[in-house]
Amino acid sequence: MKSKLAEQFSNGEEQWEGLVFYDGLDDAFMGLCEQYPGPPIAIYDRKKAIEILAADMEGDYEGAEEYFEFNVAGAFVGEQTPAFFLHKDDIILD
Repeated sequence: MKSKLAEQFSNGEEQWEGLVFYDGLDDAFMGLCEQYPGPPIAIYDRKKAIEILAADMEGDYEGAEEYFEFNVAGAFVGEQTPAFFLHKDDIILD
């Protein structure tokens, strides 16, 4: 499924030029992240992205997590490669 976000942000405005969005993960999109001196990047909810992939894989959460790590989070697509947000409650701190 093509990202509707790509359509929304491709309105000719220079500030959004080059943004990268993942197809099928629109519901996990959280917003944009700005970090000087680089361009803005899309940021997604990691947990929600894996849940979306798991639903597409008939509930196989482990398979979705493996697919996500290798094919989504592990794919570099240029300086505007999207980032994934990890909730503080999902991070194990010692």
